[in-house]
Amino acid sequence: MSALDVRPVTTRADRRAFVDFAWRAYRDDPAWVPPLKSEVHALLDPRENPWFGHGRAQLFLALRGGEVVGRISAQVDDLVQERMPATGQWGFFDALDGEAGAALIATAEDWLRGQGMAHALGPVSLSIWDEPGLLVEGFDEAPMVMMGHHRPEYRGWIEAAGYAKAKDLVTFALDIRIRMVPVVERLIAAGERNPRIRIRDVDKRRFAEEAAIVLDMLNDAWSDNWGFVPLTEAEIAYAGKKLKPIIIEDLVKIAEYDDGSGFRPVAFMITLPNVNEMIADLDGRLLPLGWAKLLWRLKRVAATHARVPLMGVRKRHQGSRLASQLAFMMIEFSRRICVEKYGMTHGEFGWVLEDNQGMMSIAELPGAGINHRYRIYRKAL
Repeated sequence: MSALDVRPVTTRADRRAFVDFAWRAYRDDPAWVPPLKSEVHALLDPRENPWFGHGRAQLFLALRGGEVVGRISAQVDDLVQERMPATGQWGFFDALDGEAGAALIATAEDWLRGQGMAHALGPVSLSIWDEPGLLVEGFDEAPMVMMGHHRPEYRGWIEAAGYAKAKDLVTFALDIRIRMVPVVERLIAAGERNPRIRIRDVDKRRFAEEAAIVLDMLNDAWSDNWGFVPLTEAEIAYAGKKLKPIIIEDLVKIAEYDDGSGFRPVAFMITLPNVNEMIADLDGRLLPLGWAKLLWRLKRVAATHARVPLMGVRKRHQGSRLASQLAFMMIEFSRRICVEKYGMTHGEFGWVLEDNQGMMSIAELPGAGINHRYRIYRKAL
């Protein structure tokens, strides 16, 4: 066997090889969904992704006999340091064999040590808001939009490198044609009669303003969660630009509550059609005809599944009856639209931190069960 060489990504050709390697790593995996290459390149480009305004990263390739056999990123986020001092991260981890996997992890660790880091978390690609965690359960089911997929052997390679579980993130699958249990339906009905509660759709004509409202609530609602990193104004604008084409107005809900001083936004829920169903046959390319196919499918909402990637209630209301009521109202209103208007049949909720009891209890809807488990690992360097 030829000697293994791990080297930093320094050229455009290297970066293309880094992105393209996923096609080799997963070419025999029927559950893998090829991502849009343009999206991956933009994520890794400091000129495009505002994450690089507070983070720095180095990409690495593993080669054997001149052929790429693995990849990894190593990154330091200054906003992570405020909550987890001296903690770096690595991600985009893929390899064809254990030797390449071990060498890549060791190289990422060396880079993190050179940045003054004492702990490593991984895989995180590039941030907690992108694709966090390693898939450890649910390999036979294709991931939904904005979720990752990995080879089963990666877990053993990572644990052999000295990593232990830091936190598990889970997603719940459910048949959305199943109605809520009677006690929850009564809670929802009471909310519908309450003149102080208003659930509205997002207005894409005011998209920038609406995105700022939602992401302000997100930063507040999630601020006490493990691993939380606030989104900056630039990242909010960037996320809005990326999400706008796949946002369906009546599937994004903003809950407003009148506490005596007028209606204020206090909760939100984003439901997305499973875009992975729409891009699975594009092989990562939008040209020459991919754009037309995707736009047509988006216009028709051509998906049988939906996913709720983000939901939150402002911190001052968390743990209250109102919080549960608003959550179930938004879920039920969106469920009805998905089924009755768009003909969808199934959904996914999450990811949810395994020890977030409030969100876990909401996610355990009628007929729901955990379908994917992602693990973030930690190691002292």
